[in-house]
Amino acid sequence: MKNEVSENFISDYDKEIKEIADYTVNFSKFSDLSRETAYYVLLDSIACGILALKNESCKNLLGPVFGGSNIDSGARVFGTNYKLDPIRAAWNTGCIIRWLDFNDTWLAKEWGHPSDNLGAILPLTDFLSLQRINEGQDPIKISELLEFTIKAHEIQGVLALDNSFNKVGLDHVLLVRLASSALSSYLLGGDFEDVCNTVSNAWVDGSSLRTYRHAPNTGSRKSWAAGDAASRAVHLAWLTTRGEGGYRGALSSNIWGFSDVSFESKPIKRSQAYGSYVMENILFKISFPAEFHAQTAVEAGISLHEMYKDKLDEISKIEVETQESAVRIISKTGPLYNYADRDHCLQYMIAIALIYGKVEANHYQDEIASNPMIDSLREKMIIRENPNFSKDYLAPNKRSISNSIKLVFDDGSKSEKITVEYPVGHRNRREEGIPLLIKKFEDAISNYYSKNQSGDILSFFLDKEKFLNLTVNEMMDKLIIK
Repeated sequence: MKNEVSENFISDYDKEIKEIADYTVNFSKFSDLSRETAYYVLLDSIACGILALKNESCKNLLGPVFGGSNIDSGARVFGTNYKLDPIRAAWNTGCIIRWLDFNDTWLAKEWGHPSDNLGAILPLTDFLSLQRINEGQDPIKISELLEFTIKAHEIQGVLALDNSFNKVGLDHVLLVRLASSALSSYLLGGDFEDVCNTVSNAWVDGSSLRTYRHAPNTGSRKSWAAGDAASRAVHLAWLTTRGEGGYRGALSSNIWGFSDVSFESKPIKRSQAYGSYVMENILFKISFPAEFHAQTAVEAGISLHEMYKDKLDEISKIEVETQESAVRIISKTGPLYNYADRDHCLQYMIAIALIYGKVEANHYQDEIASNPMIDSLREKMIIRENPNFSKDYLAPNKRSISNSIKLVFDDGSKSEKITVEYPVGHRNRREEGIPLLIKKFEDAISNYYSKNQSGDILSFFLDKEKFLNLTVNEMMDKLIIK
């Protein structure tokens, strides 16, 4: 039994906090691949936000609160005409990037979406750029924004490699708040000590429960949880600028620290140094707005649609092999009550792929969900873990996200087993995926903005050299509604 007597002396910051702060403040050795990939992450995140702005339930949560209004020199929210304080702008930006479950992904012992951190970084760099211009200083360059993005990805992703917060019921947006708080503190002029202060407060916050991501409670909070984490991170960083201190034993304190309270008294582990590994290996969600563990299942389902779309009513059984993580978090039977329930149901996504030969955001709406064929196919699915898929999912040299599907028909005949090991957005399929990512961006911009504005955006953003010469405020000038 642990000693419950508290010794009242001030120690140094927990090493995990110091390591995050040291990386945030001092790291500068970015690989060329990480810089290039960060450019595509930014394009992809903007596309996701623009697509989400067509969703009324998302738009309903945006803007100022309680009758507030735009503020002079406020942070802009792309795709809108909002100008807000950076804390509220982080909520707005984080919500739209994350809303459709279509932005980039990182899968390890913990899961998550590192581009969620752009919810904090993008409006804060815009706000600071406008401030600098007013003070006669140089604004922040796009090249600098990409470096901040690489760092946020790295903090979130490296911590996810060895620490499974989901297994103790905590949600992965904890890592968004941690990474965004570190970068926000640094952007606001924080030194090593300031970043330690801010990050320690992020740990003290604990984490929201994963309740809203799982049956029977799946709901739309999963679409705004990242915006909430991003805005909280900016708030914590702002508090540091006002003189608020940190908590040196936020993780390790006996009884009261994060590890004892929230992590079954286990230490936070880190098996590799912070660098640019996560950005180099990030998973893009290019083809389907669907929970990432199901991406390859959807691709397999679409292949089977092409061959058997006229025999769906003759199917007696659908055999699905997947990874342990998918079995645990998105395999569900019974009624599905809302959009969030459906886009986190492996069986639903496979059924949509088999029926329609594609999966789009509107397929999770009530109108499509009322198709009786969907539940008929769901009831015929047998979901099994393939141990090799689970092993390769965590293998550093693979990090695959495999799924296989085989159809069995009433007459006893069977389809071939379709196995897809890597989704289009995986690094192993990057050459195939980038043109599709660019098309995703082009379609989102062209279908949202006026012809003149969309043409201007595309001419600058898709010319990498021209784009990197922009400043953050110039980029936002092009993306706001005029």
